[in-house]
Amino acid sequence: MSTEPSISAADAAAFTLARVRIVLVGTQHPGNMGSAARAMKTMGLSRLVLVAPETAPNAESFALAAGADDVLASAVTCSTLAEAIADCTQVYGCTARSRRIALEELMPRVAADRVRAEAEAGGEIAVVFGRERTGLNNDELQLCHAAVHIPANPGYSSLNLAAAVQVLSYELRLAALGESAAAPAAPAAVPPDASARREPPASHAQLEGLFGQLGDTLDAIDFHKGRAPEAAMRKLRRLFLRAGLDEREVRLLRGVLSDAQRMASIATRGD
Repeated sequence: MSTEPSISAADAAAFTLARVRIVLVGTQHPGNMGSAARAMKTMGLSRLVLVAPETAPNAESFALAAGADDVLASAVTCSTLAEAIADCTQVYGCTARSRRIALEELMPRVAADRVRAEAEAGGEIAVVFGRERTGLNNDELQLCHAAVHIPANPGYSSLNLAAAVQVLSYELRLAALGESAAAPAAPAAVPPDASARREPPASHAQLEGLFGQLGDTLDAIDFHKGRAPEAAMRKLRRLFLRAGLDEREVRLLRGVLSDAQRMASIATRGD
């Protein structure tokens, strides 16, 4: 009989949720930061990141935190979303439908299952919420692996920022406790090879480095032939994000691109 101590569901959930950060982008009303902190703490989340808030947390923020002062006081403030998620291996953007950026759209429960799988594989995950009136813009959504859509009443779909944070926090806690009702869909919800990874998953910053070098290489080989490069780069970003690259794979791809750039340079000098 094994003498190893068992891990309770609550302990396992705490381990999973400790790898999740809630990111609020461009928050306009300071009270919403406090309400979001309260929503997080009720579900066992503690890592709050504020990206370029219009005002810093103030007395109203702490009043609405209602006991989640520690979450709010320890919030990290960043100037850009890219900075806030640089070390993340999965990024989910909460948004309404009908965006120009073609992202995979997930229900909150399915997204929460993916978060759990990624966290158990050692990843760092960000769940991102946009501005109260306008949400996340297209450039910000392009930094995300997938979009999360809360299926609100189509006749009245306006959802307060803190309420949206509460919905996602609840689903994240259910998944972390192993209580998700989305179990039949679990095989499709697990990131590629998450449970069998031997190399650390590539961080957001490493992927952005790859995308930047890819863009430079495509220019160097005149891939676009005078066409605007944005459409092709959006599709290529989606392809590589779906692949769930690890650090070694990113290094391999960047090596290939370096050789392609070198050969393009030699060809240019020979003209």
